[in-house]
Amino acid sequence: MQSVFDIQKILEMMPHRYPFLLIDRVIELVPREKIVALKNVSINEPFFQGHFPGMPVMPGVLIVEAMAQTGGVFYIASRPPAEAGYIFYFMGMDKVRFRKPVVPGDQLVIEATLLKMRKNVTKMAAEATVNGQRVAEAELMATLGERK
Repeated sequence: MQSVFDIQKILEMMPHRYPFLLIDRVIELVPREKIVALKNVSINEPFFQGHFPGMPVMPGVLIVEAMAQTGGVFYIASRPPAEAGYIFYFMGMDKVRFRKPVVPGDQLVIEATLLKMRKNVTKMAAEATVNGQRVAEAELMATLGERK
């Protein structure tokens, strides 16, 4: 697979850094339509120390955060270049469901599609899969704000 955005481009677009940057690559992007991103889940993730010892499972809240970050890259990439320098703020989530645990060695494939986009607010449907099986889904809302 060829990367649409590698990690360097994601770092340029997003303010998140280790250990909280939760997407590694964007493999597909159709501005104002959809995005597909990857998160390689490693046993070296700091949250696995306590979630859960002897039975590592990626916390659901971090799966939602990975979906929100994917949506952030999507929204920023879908905006006019004149709006560069703005930051994407997560506003809310609806219809969140977790279907299967995500464990070390999994590759989380996150797809977000646009539901609505207004001037500064967007709503997206997001789905996370592992090996083609849905592990989580949500509807996410966010807004643009200025970086300080």
